[in-house]
Amino acid sequence: MTTFRSYLAGLLLLFGAYVAYEYYKPKPLDWSPTLSSEDKIPYGTYALYEVLPHVLGTDSVRSVRQPIFNQLLGNDEPDFDGDSAHHVADSLARRRAEALPLVRTAGTYVFVNRSFNSSELETNALLRFIGRGNNVFIAAHHFWGGDRSIADSLGFGTVEADSTLAYTLGGRLASKDSVTIQLLGPAGGTATTFRFTKPVTNYRLALYDNHPHRGATLAADAQGRPVLVRLDVGRGHLYVCSIPLALGNYWVLRPQQGNFAFAALSWLPAGQPVWWDEYQKQGRAGEQSLLRVLLGNAGLRQAYYLVLGLGVLLIFGAARRRQRIIPTLRPLPNTTLLFTRTVAGLYRQGRNHSQIAEKKTALFLDYLRLRFQENAPDLGSAAFRERLSQKSGVPLPRVEALLRRVNFARTAPVVTDRELLSLSQAIHDFKREAR
Repeated sequence: MTTFRSYLAGLLLLFGAYVAYEYYKPKPLDWSPTLSSEDKIPYGTYALYEVLPHVLGTDSVRSVRQPIFNQLLGNDEPDFDGDSAHHVADSLARRRAEALPLVRTAGTYVFVNRSFNSSELETNALLRFIGRGNNVFIAAHHFWGGDRSIADSLGFGTVEADSTLAYTLGGRLASKDSVTIQLLGPAGGTATTFRFTKPVTNYRLALYDNHPHRGATLAADAQGRPVLVRLDVGRGHLYVCSIPLALGNYWVLRPQQGNFAFAALSWLPAGQPVWWDEYQKQGRAGEQSLLRVLLGNAGLRQAYYLVLGLGVLLIFGAARRRQRIIPTLRPLPNTTLLFTRTVAGLYRQGRNHSQIAEKKTALFLDYLRLRFQENAPDLGSAAFRERLSQKSGVPLPRVEALLRRVNFARTAPVVTDRELLSLSQAIHDFKREAR
């Protein structure tokens, strides 16, 4: 047992050392471009989100985990059926959705994503929100949503500056190739320049000629191709940036490039509530949980925790009550008869049965002592024979005949088979008839 415990302790020590090594060993740097405000990796936006209240001069900066339609209109976006049989009903529902009043009438909406996606109704809500004098900042490489997306509605898009460039963020950071981005000041002013690696600034904004545009280019590359523009929509403004990776932690925390993000966001008005969108990167809050329906309802959540608690108590209770299985032991065989036959066989090897007769008479005298309280019987005494006949109820002649046989068996040097059988039969008859 001591050796086994030593081996077990050694295995546990090795396992603990392995777990500690895996936990404390340096983690490889993650270059995934998540652009999430919760990520501190190079291409997360944790640093920018933390300083956003200071940059925009407001204490009301909130992360939003719901679609644009829900945020601006306070309702779930209706799901339209593409079947022509439902075309009339869908058109009516669409007009009703477009006429819903805005529940958010003042604020700034910020999107920092690799791609921006908006449905037709969400585009309509955003344009109405901007038209009322609000501001929206969108930084993305791509704009999706079909021919009703916000990019198509306002006549702009993104194009690759260098289509032959391999788009690998982590492997290109050490590249010597870089791009100069100029942050344009007022007319006649001096432009501020920033240098980024090519993978970060690989997309440019394109303004289509078939749409009238009102606004200004706020940042461009050395060739004058815009990367940050302001589009005037009604009384508000839409700011579009094609280099969202420049807003990541890696560049925001670098002294030479960090001011680009702050300068780009400084165009937004100060003092207004700010909504930072995380829905297009992480989805709804709790959407990854399989138990989101249970955990989203107070009553179901309490019932779920109660079931978990009862399950734990049941496990501990069952473990304490469970015992080791008791093995089934077969009973020992009864060998009394076999032993008797063996002993009898030993006695029957000769013709003289005096020893067996002696044993039987000794047992008979013990029977008289226990049954009739005759401790020292005198087999030759007439008074004893008379007393035994009276106590047992057996006639005196039969008692005398039995005692003569017993006395003979005790004194005879040789007892034959017939004599032993007669003695045994006489004792058996006496015990049967004795009252």
